[in-house]
Parts: sequence; C-alpha cells; structure tokens
Amino acid sequence: MADTSQQSMRRVLRREVAGIIGLLADAHDFTAMRRYRSFTFDDHTTYLRQVEALLRTLAAQGNHTTVALFDPEEYAEFCAGTGLEPDTPSSRTRFTAELATTGAVVPYEGQPLTELVPELIDAAVRLATWEYATMLLAQIGDCASCGEDIGRAAFSRAMQLLRRILDTAGPGRRHLVCSVSATPQALVAVLHADQSADGATELDESEALEFATVLAVGIATRSPCGLVMRTTAPDATDRVYGWRLRGEGLDSLTAGEVFDAYCTDMESGNLVSPESGVDYCTPPDLGVDHGGPATDGHSH
Repeated sequence: MADTSQQSMRRVLRREVAGIIGLLADAHDFTAMRRYRSFTFDDHTTYLRQVEALLRTLAAQGNHTTVALFDPEEYAEFCAGTGLEPDTPSSRTRFTAELATTGAVVPYEGQPLTELVPELIDAAVRLATWEYATMLLAQIGDCASCGEDIGRAAFSRAMQLLRRILDTAGPGRRHLVCSVSATPQALVAVLHADQSADGATELDESEALEFATVLAVGIATRSPCGLVMRTTAPDATDRVYGWRLRGEGLDSLTAGEVFDAYCTDMESGNLVSPESGVDYCTPPDLGVDHGGPATDGHSH
C-alpha cells in the first residue's frame, strides 16, 4: 500500500514538471546531427513522427511541454564553450535545457508538427531580429551634442508612436507590420493587438517589445521605414492604413500610397492582386510631432 501511494505521488509530481524538447526541424540540421554516434536516428521523417508521438504521450499524461529549435552549429559552440563532450545524450539535454531560457520556444498544445514547426521557425526569426536590432541600437552610442543614449531615446520614441497608433485605431483586431531598410540587413517586425470589450488594448508584450525595437532602429539610424496596419472588426470591412517614418514622427500615407505599399511583394517588388472587401485608407493624425527625445533637434 505504501509503495502504491508513493508511486501515485510521483505520478502527480511528474505532471507538475515542465519539460522541453529540442527539435531538429529541417533535414539539413538532422543530417548535421547524424555525425554523432550517440544520435541514433537515421531518417528525418521517422524522427519527426517519433517526436510527435512523444509530445502526444506527454500531453496525455498531463505534462506541459515546450518545443525549442535545436541548431547543431549552436550546439557545437555550446559544447566547445562549456567543455562538454558533444557526442553524448546528456550534453544534448544540457543544451536543450539552456534553450528554455535563451532560445525560441513554442508551447505544445496538441497542434500537429505541420503547424508547430512554422510557429517555431517564426519565433526563432523574431528572436534573431530582436537580438540584431538590439545590438544595432546599443552600438550607436551617445549623441555628440547632448550626450544622450541615442538607442535608448529612439526606443522610448518608438514606444510613444506605437501607443499613439493603437490609441487612434478603430475597434477590433489590429495587425501591424514595421519594415526598416537598415544596412546591411532589412528588418521586419509584426504585432497583433486586440481590443477588449471595455476598449482596452490587449497585446503580447514580447511582440510589442520586438516591434518597438525595430521601429527604434529606423528612428536612430534614419533608415527608410514604413508601417502598415490592418484592422478587422465584426460586420465591418477590413481597413488598411500606412505611415512612413520622417525624422522621429510618422507621416500618414494617402489611400493610394497605402494600396501600393500593401499590394507590393516586399522581396520581389512585384505587384500582387488586391484583396476584395478591403478598404485602403488614409490614417487619422497621430498628433505626435516629428521632434523628440532621440534627437532633440540634434543631428546624430
């Protein structure tokens, strides 16, 4: 009886433990891991099928599991930096545990891997974009005229502009995209925001941080930068608005300019067919001037 009771308690405790699984999402990464003898899988399709079965089993047992993107190159660097032997399961476990705090992760909520993998890759791209944008802001340094930290001031300005956009938006869901033609790499950030029944804005704080950081790069580096917002509300036509960055403010695009921006493929520059039932609109004035804390009238 005592043994049964202890086993029951252990099962309860097991459900309290959050787990993380490192996933080799593409065949190239899977092939790279096969150089380790202790990695016993030899077929990527079979590997993915087994991972999905494991996730389902853990979920059925009441366990909360997150999935991280396992990068073989980062793993090799991790082992070299920590002095671990890379060809052991325990080292892979150590690296995967590290990903829980430093890498891109997605919670497993019963979704098939065909949905989870794109989510995971998107999360990894977002994290890499945010880290790169943060590095750019940190490298700019202080204003030669006033001694102000340019990157920090630009981020504050970006948050102010984002709040104004959300405050002046109509009711419903908002989908925002910010693109910055930074050198040497263009940056893109996406933000989703909803309006609650009492009119309050609900958004993911991490997305808002990433979005503002990318916008701040445009402000601090004076790079070409544009924003597009699409609003969706019940029993209403979707509306699309746009702005371009000028100085530290945002100039509203005309309806025609919004149409051109929204119906142009970002990578190829080719026109794409406009959606039916969508209105391309001139946005309301944000009521924010083009000066601000990042320049205070100074040139960086």
